[in-house]
Amino acid sequence: MKGFHFPIFMTLVHLAVIFGLSALTRSILQLWTGKPRVVLKWAVYFRKVAPTAMATALDIGLSNWSFLFITISLYTMTKSSAVLFILFFSLIFKLEEPNPFLILVVLLISTGLFMFTFHSTQFNMEGFVMVLLAAFIGGIRWTLTQLLMQKAELGLQNPIDAMYHLQPLMFLGLFPLFLYNEALNLSMSEKLFRVTELRPLLYSLFTLTVGGLLAFGLGFSEFLLVSKTSSLTLSISGIFKEVCTLLLAASLMGDELSMLNWLGFAVCLCGISLHVGLKTYYSKNKLPSLQQHNRSSKLALPLLRQESDQDSTTDEDEGKEQEMVLN
Repeated sequence: MKGFHFPIFMTLVHLAVIFGLSALTRSILQLWTGKPRVVLKWAVYFRKVAPTAMATALDIGLSNWSFLFITISLYTMTKSSAVLFILFFSLIFKLEEPNPFLILVVLLISTGLFMFTFHSTQFNMEGFVMVLLAAFIGGIRWTLTQLLMQKAELGLQNPIDAMYHLQPLMFLGLFPLFLYNEALNLSMSEKLFRVTELRPLLYSLFTLTVGGLLAFGLGFSEFLLVSKTSSLTLSISGIFKEVCTLLLAASLMGDELSMLNWLGFAVCLCGISLHVGLKTYYSKNKLPSLQQHNRSSKLALPLLRQESDQDSTTDEDEGKEQEMVLN
C-alpha cells in the first residue's frame, strides 16, 4: 500500500486468483475421485450465496482500503471489535450458546487488544470509520458463512467449493466501487498500465500474484475452520494472527511497544487460552449445547466424513431395494 495505492484493484486481483485456483482444484479433485463437484442452481445461488458474498466483499474491500489512511495498530485495535459483532450475530442466529464465560472471553480479548495497541495509535477518522464498518459487516459475514457452509442441503462444506461459488459475486460486488474510485487513476498510473520500465511492472505483477496465493491459503484455512467449528472460534483464533502481525510490525517497522502494550498482550492471550480451555472441557464432557443441537438437526456432517457417509447411505438403500425385490 505504500507504493501501490489501489487497494480495491488489488482485492479484485486476489479474488480472480482465488477463483482460478479453486476452479483448478475442483477439476483435479473431480478427475482424482471420479465424482462431480457441487454446482448450485442459479436461484439457490443468488438467494443463499449472494448475501454472504456481498458481506465478504465489503469486509475485505473496506479493510484493504483503510490501510491508505491508518496504521496497523489502529486497524488491529478497531477490527478487534469484530469479535463482539460476531458474538452478537451468533447469538441472534442461535449458533452459540449464551453463557457468562463466553462474554468473559470476548471482554478479555477486546480489552487486551485495546491495551496492546493504545499508545501506538495514530488516529485518522476516515480510516477509523472504514475499519469499524468493516468490523460490523465482518460479524454478518462470518455468521452467514457458518450458516452457508454447515447446511447439508447446499453441499458447500468443502472450502474449495465454497470459495469457488463466492468469488464471482464478490468480484461483481466490488467492481463498481473500483470503477468509481480507482479505475481512472490506475489507467494513468506508471505502476501498471503506463509503465516505462519492465522491472516495476514485473514487480507489481509478482506482488499481486503472491498476495493472491496467500489469500487463497488464508481463505481455505478460514473456511475449513468455520465448517468444522464456528465463526466465533475463527474470530478468536484470528486474534492470534493479528497479534503476530503487530509483533512483526514492531520488529520490522520499528514501532515501539510500552509496558501497557505487553500487559495487553498478556490479557489477550489469557482470553484465547480461556476459550480453548472451555472448548476442550465441553467437548470432553459432551455437554449439550444449542450449537450441537443445530448441527445434528440441520447441518452437515464433518467435511472429511461426508463422502464416505454418502457411500454407506447409498449401499444401505441398494440393500433395502434388493430385499424388497426378494420379498
